[in-house]
Amino acid sequence: MVVASQTAAEAAEAGVREVYLVDYGPLAGWATILLGDRGLAEDVVVEAFARLLQHWQDVHDPHAWLYATVANLVHDHWRRRGREAAAYERLQAGVTDPDVAPAGPDRDDVLSVREAVQTLPERLRVPVLLRYFADLSVLQVAHQLGRSEGAVKRDLHDARTLLAQSLGSQR
Repeated sequence: MVVASQTAAEAAEAGVREVYLVDYGPLAGWATILLGDRGLAEDVVVEAFARLLQHWQDVHDPHAWLYATVANLVHDHWRRRGREAAAYERLQAGVTDPDVAPAGPDRDDVLSVREAVQTLPERLRVPVLLRYFADLSVLQVAHQLGRSEGAVKRDLHDARTLLAQSLGSQR
């Protein structure tokens, strides 16, 4: 029994190594664009590969799975960063009640594409990241998210509409 599990573990490591050689560079580049920090991006991508190794037996398309995992890790980073920034601003202003935040610059004035995508609901944000930032096909996105192609196309349309409204106010 132990020999069989060692063989499965070795096979998983070999499979992940093969995927790593092909996908690490593009994933790290993509994550760098999303995060704006090469070192942090590399950490996120390494974390995604570590998770891939843990879930190797359950993953049908490692390429798409990795992009979805990196997208989720990037989202988690920005969500944490937003909470940290808000807490720091409250601290600097002497405000201890999180519901009472000091007035800052109008969010519309500082909105960027990345921030606009981050404001989308998760149902819309993940397909956008996978389709337009990771350059996966609609079919690959649908398979990765467990949705139909039509549902993914509709989500992408809804996301583009919301992004156009958000970014249109910048002009």
